[in-house]
Amino acid sequence: MSIPRVVIAGCGDIGSRLALQLQGSGWHPTGVRRNLAKLPSGLPGLQADFSLAPCPAGWETLAPDYLVYAVAADQHDEAGYRRAYLDGLANVMSWVKQAAQSPKRLVFVSSSSVYGQAEGEWVDETSDTCPIGYAGRIMLEAESLAGASRIPATVVRLTGIYGPGRERLISQARQGQYAAEHPPQYGNRIHAEDAAGLIAHLLQADWAGKEIAGCYLGVDDNPAPLHEVLAWLRKQLQVEVATEAAPMRRTGSKRCSNALARSTGWAPRYPDYQKGYAALLQQLKAPNA
Repeated sequence: MSIPRVVIAGCGDIGSRLALQLQGSGWHPTGVRRNLAKLPSGLPGLQADFSLAPCPAGWETLAPDYLVYAVAADQHDEAGYRRAYLDGLANVMSWVKQAAQSPKRLVFVSSSSVYGQAEGEWVDETSDTCPIGYAGRIMLEAESLAGASRIPATVVRLTGIYGPGRERLISQARQGQYAAEHPPQYGNRIHAEDAAGLIAHLLQADWAGKEIAGCYLGVDDNPAPLHEVLAWLRKQLQVEVATEAAPMRRTGSKRCSNALARSTGWAPRYPDYQKGYAALLQQLKAPNA
């Protein structure tokens, strides 16, 4: 059997973790990003700016069995999101067409911001999408663009990603910040390694001939309210006094289900925030962390 070839457009944190996991499974990933110096050592790369319409040099030499679009916006406003998720995806799909490439599947990495539920409701892939901000609206437009492609597409809606370099809640807990208990502000999380692992699992399942759905939620087993997570982190950090309220970055409050993802045989390595953050805190204590 041939070695599966994967082009990862937007090979940043999640894309790089995905590439390394696939390499470890014997696959052949290529990372595409503007700055090739930031790719993991030993990973083949191609330089490209997704905001530019002309096909980048070398794209025509790729022969992807799979295309993963995992771009992250470098400007967190409506224009930046539109450029990254809509214009960028449209450009990449144009490059694929120009090069007469025929991937088996496109995986578009999206976000749970497409949901606007705010009362602690459980949501899954069939729940209404009612985004309350530009991020969710643009993500929904990009999902539709991916779904309209001639290539079979799967959307992976990742929730609050944490891990090395993604330590905002740890910083807040270290500062003694707390969140109100009533009403509870439910949040959803996934460790960066599990986010990449879910995408790798879906690609491998598709390559093995298993049926893959058009949408999955990438989340751990235990959505939890922010006050609980911050209290647990303060305890681990031995911060005894909660001194100030944590700023609310999101207005929604929902609980995302990973039942569909788990039904494929995937299981998160870090099934809840305690296990994930315990590992991260241990890593931060290590020399040269």
